[in-house]
Amino acid sequence: MSSSITLALSKGRIFDETLPLLKAAGIEVAEDPEKSRKLIIGTNRPDVRIVLVRATDVPTYVQHGGADLGVVGRDTLLEHGGQGLYQPLDLKIARCRMSVAVRADFDYAGAVKQGSRIRVATKYTQIARDHFANKGVHVDLIKLYGSMELAPLTGLADAIVDLVSTGSTLKANKLVEVEQIMQISSRLVVNQAALKLKREAIRSIIDAFERAVGASA
Repeated sequence: MSSSITLALSKGRIFDETLPLLKAAGIEVAEDPEKSRKLIIGTNRPDVRIVLVRATDVPTYVQHGGADLGVVGRDTLLEHGGQGLYQPLDLKIARCRMSVAVRADFDYAGAVKQGSRIRVATKYTQIARDHFANKGVHVDLIKLYGSMELAPLTGLADAIVDLVSTGSTLKANKLVEVEQIMQISSRLVVNQAALKLKREAIRSIIDAFERAVGASA
């Protein structure tokens, strides 16, 4: 089994958008993770399996050898560290942006004058800290795990830093996007030891992904 390949994916958008790339590599997933309780899913290839983990755990699984490869958002890599991971490819999937949003009636420009202090709710504390530090703004970070939009509405925070895809959730909650921090897409990450030990098998998957990404560009 040592030559078998394990790919770590998270359920949802990344999983769905990785499927066509897998297909291009001749790999078809045996079952729908939304309908199955299994955490390890087989494929049409006996030497390839998929493990379903939380998005934030993908780099950890790949780094420590729980998986040979993984697909993970740039946001997670920046926040949780991609040290020790080979990152051969931007897959250009699950695209969105990391942005700052505030209540429509909040004077953001006035609040982020150099040397001022702002309260920001986010689960991306590292990205938020770096962003405001670069602006010379002191930031009190409040770590939240869900429903960021509530924080400015309840007075918990002045602003939020979060992923924005269409912006419809912000709009529905009367928040406005005031600053884009960075564009986000998902990357292929590879365990460095696995790349040496299973070079051919992993290289063929990387190459097939690369061709598929190039074809859809």
